[in-house]
Formats: sequence, C-alpha cells, structure tokens
Amino acid sequence: MLNLERLRTLDALARHGSVSGAAAGLHVTTSAVSQQMAKLEREVGQRLLARNGRGIRLTDAGRLLADHAARILSQVELAQADIEAQRGEVVGEILLAAFPTAARGLFPAVLGALCADHPELRVRTRELEPEDGIRGVLRGDIDLAVALDWSNKRLPVPGGLTRVELLDDTPDIAMPAGHPLADRTEVDLEEFADDEWVSWPEGEFCHDWLVFTLRSKGFEPRIAHLVGEHHTQLALIAAGVGVCVAPRLGRGPVPDGVRLVPVRQRMRRHVHAVWRTGAERRPSVRATVDALRTAARELGEASA
Repeated sequence: MLNLERLRTLDALARHGSVSGAAAGLHVTTSAVSQQMAKLEREVGQRLLARNGRGIRLTDAGRLLADHAARILSQVELAQADIEAQRGEVVGEILLAAFPTAARGLFPAVLGALCADHPELRVRTRELEPEDGIRGVLRGDIDLAVALDWSNKRLPVPGGLTRVELLDDTPDIAMPAGHPLADRTEVDLEEFADDEWVSWPEGEFCHDWLVFTLRSKGFEPRIAHLVGEHHTQLALIAAGVGVCVAPRLGRGPVPDGVRLVPVRQRMRRHVHAVWRTGAERRPSVRATVDALRTAARELGEASA
C-alpha cells in the first residue's frame, strides 16, 4: 500500500526539483523529505532518486510514480471537496494569499464578511507576490490567491487552475509637488525619460513590467531605488527623489508633497482570484470567492 504522505513528498520533489524546495513547499525539514523518500523507495523496491551533480533528479521509475502521484493527489482533493460540498457548510480552514496592495485594499472587507457570515470558517492570510501566490496554489500550499497582471504584460496561469476577474486597477504616476509636470491633468510616460524611478524590487513581476513598459516607450529607465512597500515608495517621492507608478487599489492616504497624475494612455492592472480547478466545489472556497467579488464590486462603486 502506497503511503499518501510519501506520494505527496514525491510530488513536491517533482514540482520543485530539489530537496530544499520540496521541504520549503511542504513546510518540513530537508531530512524529513529524505526520510520519506527512503521509505517510499523501500515500499516500491526501486530507486526513485538519483544524484545530479550537487542536486538530485527523478529516475524513470521516479518520474512514472510522480505522474501517478499528481493524479492521485488531485483525486484526493476532489474527494475532500465533494465531502465538504455534500455537508454544504462553510467550515474548516482556508488559506488566502494576495499581493500587498490587494491585501490592504480587499482583505479587511473580505475577512470581515467571512467572519460575520461564516463564523465556523477559519481564514488564514499571507502576502505573496503574484507569481509566488500562483505557485503556492499550484503546489497545494495555498487554497486561493489574489494575483495580477498588466494589460500589456500578462501573467500565465498554468493548467489545472481556474481564474476569475475581480477588478481593473488604473495606477497613476506619483511625483513630487515641485515636479514640472505636477500640475498637468494627464501625462505621457515618455515625458519621464530623464527622471529617476522608484521601482519594486528586481525579480518581481511588477518590476519586470515597469522596465518592459518604459523600454517600449523608447528609453532605458533610470531606476535609482528598489522598494517593495508602496507607502515607502510614496514617502521617497515626497522627499523629492524620483517618480513612481502608484496603484489606486489599497493606496491609502497620500503624503503631503506628492502629486498623482493619470497617464494619458491608461495603464491597467487586472486583479483576479486563482484556485485549483475543482476546488470551487468546496463551500469555503465558493464563499471566499463570493466575498472577494463583493469587496471588489464595492470598491469599484465607491470609486465611480
């Protein structure tokens, strides 16, 4: 009899490609992963892992069993979802992730509604960048993620996941009050070719989007500051050190000395919820998606 947790460990190894990655995804130690795999190899009577330089790779038998493990775990999840659906009660636990401005802009209303309407549901939240959130959903570490992409740079959603649009967010350009363009009603990105920019950290999806977008306007951006938190970005703008893209979702109070000006050719962030296909059978997932949609709709009505 194959052990389900050992199959889960093999599936994590196949997804992450390393013992350390699998351990991080499963929230266990690397030694625990190695022990589970040693036991699984004894159960099947074949080597499932082989050394590959300083790392590991799956053998042919390991890859074959990993393919079966992925299907088995998917069926187990569907079975759990069907059992929850038959009960029809919004109970248990759900892990919800979102990128920071969505967490700030949506989570208070969503968590308040779920707490009031479904007191037996325990919701845990986590801030994750869009790509990390989607990977977490794909691995099964997260039940539902709020992610984003841009109108000119889409973020692929892998097979096996379902996506529903929540809202469109139209950012502005934030600049010091003394900037030559601060009194304009609209600006073009090309007009900031000589400015220094405050950007998200390198490697994040929005940083890559900013570099891609500004290069498409015909100039190489002069990125002077890398900051992950939007309030910190705006504080730097207030200090007069550059300009930045300022999303409206979750924006909050704008510091004195900062001016926000729309871009003539509108930039749009598409905000969406992502979950594993079939998980919507779970009442807890359906209730959370409904709460996200309601919060997003109310935000749109308030800004209209």
